[in-house]
Amino acid sequence: MATTTYAPRLEKKYHDEVVPALMKKFGYKSIMQVPRLEKICLNRGVNGAVSDKKLVDTSVEELSTISGQKAMSTMSKKDISNFKLRKNMPIGARVTLRSDKMYEFMDRLVAVALPRVRDFRGVNEKSFDGRGNYTMGVTEQIIFPEIDIDKVTRITGMDITFVTTAGTDEEAYELLKELGMPFRNIKK
Repeated sequence: MATTTYAPRLEKKYHDEVVPALMKKFGYKSIMQVPRLEKICLNRGVNGAVSDKKLVDTSVEELSTISGQKAMSTMSKKDISNFKLRKNMPIGARVTLRSDKMYEFMDRLVAVALPRVRDFRGVNEKSFDGRGNYTMGVTEQIIFPEIDIDKVTRITGMDITFVTTAGTDEEAYELLKELGMPFRNIKK
Protein backbone atom coordinates (compact mmCIF):
# COMPACT_ATOMS: atom_id res chain seq x y z
CA MET A 1 0.00 0.00 0.00
CA ALA A 2 1.51 3.29 -1.09
CA THR A 3 1.21 6.24 1.23
CA THR A 4 0.59 9.57 -0.42
CA THR A 5 1.76 12.70 1.29
CA TYR A 6 -0.47 15.73 1.37
CA ALA A 7 0.58 18.80 -0.60
CA PRO A 8 -1.57 21.94 -0.80
CA ARG A 9 -3.16 22.79 -4.14
CA LEU A 10 -1.18 26.04 -4.48
CA GLU A 11 2.12 24.26 -3.76
CA LYS A 12 1.42 21.78 -6.58
CA LYS A 13 0.58 24.71 -8.86
CA TYR A 14 3.89 26.36 -7.91
CA HIS A 15 5.93 23.28 -8.83
CA ASP A 16 3.94 22.33 -11.96
CA GLU A 17 3.11 25.71 -13.53
CA VAL A 18 4.83 28.66 -11.81
CA VAL A 19 8.42 27.34 -11.84
CA PRO A 20 8.45 26.57 -15.61
CA ALA A 21 6.78 29.92 -16.42
CA LEU A 22 9.28 31.93 -14.35
CA MET A 23 12.25 29.95 -15.72
CA LYS A 24 11.10 30.78 -19.26
CA LYS A 25 10.39 34.46 -18.53
CA PHE A 26 13.62 35.28 -16.64
CA GLY A 27 15.92 32.69 -18.29
CA TYR A 28 16.99 30.91 -15.10
CA LYS A 29 19.45 28.07 -15.62
CA SER A 30 18.49 26.16 -12.47
CA ILE A 31 15.26 25.51 -10.59
CA MET A 32 16.98 26.77 -7.44
CA GLN A 33 17.19 30.29 -8.95
CA VAL A 34 13.40 30.54 -9.26
CA PRO A 35 11.94 32.78 -6.53
CA ARG A 36 9.64 31.10 -4.03
CA LEU A 37 7.38 32.12 -1.20
CA GLU A 38 9.25 31.84 2.13
CA LYS A 39 6.61 32.89 4.64
CA ILE A 40 3.46 34.94 5.14
CA CYS A 41 3.28 37.23 8.18
CA LEU A 42 -0.04 38.47 9.54
CA ASN A 43 0.20 41.46 11.85
CA ARG A 44 -2.43 43.50 13.64
CA GLY A 45 -2.10 46.49 15.93
CA VAL A 46 -4.98 46.79 18.37
CA ASN A 47 -6.40 50.25 18.85
CA GLY A 48 -7.46 50.83 22.47
CA ALA A 49 -5.42 47.90 23.82
CA VAL A 50 -3.99 50.14 26.58
CA SER A 51 -7.39 50.65 28.21
CA ASP A 52 -8.97 47.25 27.45
CA LYS A 53 -6.76 44.14 27.68
CA LYS A 54 -9.51 41.84 26.34
CA LEU A 55 -9.19 43.44 22.88
CA VAL A 56 -5.74 41.89 22.43
CA ASP A 57 -7.02 38.45 23.50
CA THR A 58 -9.86 38.72 21.00
CA SER A 59 -7.42 39.79 18.30
CA VAL A 60 -5.09 36.85 19.03
CA GLU A 61 -8.06 34.48 18.91
CA GLU A 62 -9.28 35.89 15.57
CA LEU A 63 -5.81 35.70 13.97
CA SER A 64 -5.46 32.12 15.21
CA THR A 65 -8.80 31.24 13.64
CA ILE A 66 -7.95 32.92 10.32
CA SER A 67 -4.46 31.44 10.00
CA GLY A 68 -5.01 27.99 11.49
CA GLN A 69 -2.00 28.50 13.74
CA LYS A 70 -1.66 29.95 17.24
CA ALA A 71 -1.06 33.70 17.12
CA MET A 72 0.89 35.56 19.78
CA SER A 73 0.46 39.01 21.25
CA THR A 74 3.05 41.68 20.54
CA MET A 75 4.42 43.82 23.36
CA SER A 76 5.35 47.50 23.37
CA LYS A 77 9.07 48.18 23.31
CA LYS A 78 9.16 51.44 25.27
CA ASP A 79 7.17 53.83 27.45
CA ILE A 80 5.16 56.56 25.69
CA SER A 81 3.44 58.79 28.24
CA ASN A 82 1.16 60.57 25.74
CA PHE A 83 -0.49 57.25 24.87
CA LYS A 84 -0.46 55.98 28.49
CA LEU A 85 1.72 53.17 27.21
CA ARG A 86 4.20 51.26 29.38
CA LYS A 87 6.97 48.94 28.27
CA ASN A 88 5.91 45.30 27.70
CA MET A 89 2.18 46.03 27.47
CA PRO A 90 0.29 43.91 24.90
CA ILE A 91 -0.62 46.13 21.94
CA GLY A 92 -1.17 43.78 18.99
CA ALA A 93 -1.10 40.27 17.59
CA ARG A 94 0.95 38.48 14.95
CA VAL A 95 1.46 35.09 13.36
CA THR A 96 4.00 33.76 10.83
CA LEU A 97 2.96 31.00 8.43
CA ARG A 98 5.38 28.70 6.62
CA SER A 99 5.19 25.64 4.30
CA ASP A 100 1.76 23.95 4.06
CA LYS A 101 -0.13 26.44 6.24
CA MET A 102 1.33 29.31 4.22
CA TYR A 103 0.12 27.83 0.91
CA GLU A 104 -3.29 26.97 2.41
CA PHE A 105 -3.70 30.53 3.72
CA MET A 106 -2.72 32.14 0.41
CA ASP A 107 -5.09 29.84 -1.46
CA ARG A 108 -7.98 30.82 0.83
CA LEU A 109 -7.02 34.51 0.67
CA VAL A 110 -6.98 34.62 -3.13
CA ALA A 111 -9.89 32.27 -3.84
CA VAL A 112 -12.33 33.11 -1.03
CA ALA A 113 -11.46 36.16 1.10
CA LEU A 114 -10.39 38.82 -1.43
CA PRO A 115 -13.47 38.35 -3.67
CA ARG A 116 -15.60 39.11 -0.59
CA VAL A 117 -14.09 42.60 -0.22
CA ARG A 118 -16.59 45.34 -1.01
CA ASP A 119 -15.95 47.05 -4.40
CA PHE A 120 -12.90 44.86 -5.01
CA ARG A 121 -10.94 45.80 -8.12
CA GLY A 122 -7.67 44.02 -7.31
CA VAL A 123 -4.81 44.57 -4.89
CA ASN A 124 -2.33 47.43 -5.30
CA GLU A 125 0.75 46.43 -7.28
CA LYS A 126 2.88 49.24 -5.83
CA SER A 127 3.29 47.79 -2.33
CA PHE A 128 6.62 46.04 -2.92
CA ASP A 129 9.52 46.99 -0.66
CA GLY A 130 12.38 46.93 -3.20
CA ARG A 131 13.72 43.58 -1.98
CA GLY A 132 11.02 41.29 -3.36
CA ASN A 133 8.56 41.35 -0.46
CA TYR A 134 4.92 42.41 -0.79
CA THR A 135 2.68 43.87 1.94
CA MET A 136 -1.04 44.45 1.66
CA GLY A 137 -3.59 45.72 4.12
CA VAL A 138 -7.01 44.23 4.78
CA THR A 139 -9.51 46.64 6.34
CA GLU A 140 -12.04 44.10 7.67
CA GLN A 141 -11.44 40.71 9.25
CA ILE A 142 -14.97 39.58 8.31
CA ILE A 143 -13.92 38.84 4.71
CA PHE A 144 -12.49 35.56 5.99
CA PRO A 145 -15.16 32.83 6.14
CA GLU A 146 -13.68 31.42 9.39
CA ILE A 147 -14.80 34.52 11.31
CA ASP A 148 -18.35 34.36 12.68
CA ILE A 149 -19.83 37.82 12.01
CA ASP A 150 -22.24 37.52 14.96
CA LYS A 151 -19.35 37.18 17.45
CA VAL A 152 -17.36 40.16 16.11
CA THR A 153 -17.47 43.15 18.48
CA ARG A 154 -15.45 45.55 16.33
CA ILE A 155 -14.26 45.59 12.75
CA THR A 156 -10.47 45.73 12.53
CA GLY A 157 -7.96 45.15 9.76
CA MET A 158 -4.55 43.60 9.48
CA ASP A 159 -1.38 43.68 7.42
CA ILE A 160 -0.37 40.65 5.38
CA THR A 161 3.27 40.42 4.24
CA PHE A 162 4.44 37.93 1.61
CA VAL A 163 8.17 37.28 2.04
CA THR A 164 9.81 35.83 -1.08
CA THR A 165 13.32 34.80 -2.10
CA ALA A 166 13.08 37.10 -5.14
CA GLY A 167 15.88 39.62 -5.52
CA THR A 168 13.83 42.25 -7.34
CA ASP A 169 10.27 43.54 -7.19
CA GLU A 170 9.65 42.44 -10.78
CA GLU A 171 10.48 38.81 -9.96
CA ALA A 172 8.31 38.91 -6.83
CA TYR A 173 5.46 40.51 -8.81
CA GLU A 174 5.59 37.75 -11.44
CA LEU A 175 5.76 35.06 -8.73
CA LEU A 176 2.70 36.37 -6.89
CA LYS A 177 0.81 36.97 -10.16
CA GLU A 178 1.49 33.39 -11.26
CA LEU A 179 0.29 32.13 -7.86
CA GLY A 180 -3.02 33.91 -8.49
CA MET A 181 -2.72 37.24 -6.66
CA PRO A 182 -5.30 39.53 -8.31
CA PHE A 183 -3.30 42.70 -8.99
CA ARG A 184 -5.21 45.82 -10.03
CA ASN A 185 -3.19 46.84 -13.11
CA ILE A 186 -1.18 44.26 -14.93
CA LYS A 187 2.36 45.58 -15.53
CA LYS A 188 3.74 45.31 -19.03
